[in-house]
Amino acid sequence: MPIAPRILPKAAQEASDPVPDNALLEAEREEFLRQFKSQLVEAHANALNAPETACRLTENHRAAPASAEVCGRCYERVQERLDACEAALQIDLKEAAQIVYDAVWSDASDPSKTYQNAAGALLTELRKRAGISAAMGAFQPLEQ
Repeated sequence: MPIAPRILPKAAQEASDPVPDNALLEAEREEFLRQFKSQLVEAHANALNAPETACRLTENHRAAPASAEVCGRCYERVQERLDACEAALQIDLKEAAQIVYDAVWSDASDPSKTYQNAAGALLTELRKRAGISAAMGAFQPLEQ
């Protein structure tokens, strides 16, 4: 039976990363937070003091350019939504008549509701075409 040579255990090596002192670690954290907070305050101050951007639709401002209150990306998103709503309003007269006809004759049990059924079906179709979700509550009239 062969005998394996005996391996002597090595002495424990010191850890390559010594554990930092808690006081030093806390001081570094406080310094980092102080710098971060000052950068945040500076960025906020710069945003408030940023020069106003003029509206790029100069044809709407004949006298003097107005300041832009909406960023370009938000404006383009709203413009896309408006384009979809306008496209939905371009519904063909025959299609609209068919929607009304179907709604009127779909529920003949209550003749007093035929106009409401027709109007509801037409509005639902327009909302669907425009990509508008169902209304969450009563519509409020615009203030004049």
